[in-house]
Amino acid sequence: MIIRDLTPERRRELLEAIARRIVDYRLETPAVFFLELHKPLAFLGSQAFLAASPLLTPFIGPERMEEYAELMSRPENVEALIQRIEELATEGGDSR
Repeated sequence: MIIRDLTPERRRELLEAIARRIVDYRLETPAVFFLELHKPLAFLGSQAFLAASPLLTPFIGPERMEEYAELMSRPENVEALIQRIEELATEGGDSR
């Protein structure tokens, strides 16, 4: 599997999709806790994601698997995901 750099636009799309799904399932608190806890190990987590690819690829596809691994390999992307989850949770909390 060759991991290629994500374009800034694709990075935003993936972060938005992941954050929205987390907020839709109302898993903001455990997700933010988990991401904060594992942010220093982001690269190792992305490699574990690739190691699990034989099990996950049938469900999400090989291209998306590579994109998620690339996205989660950088701590700044993890931080951006945390911020977006918190923004969406705050927006959703105002309407609840």
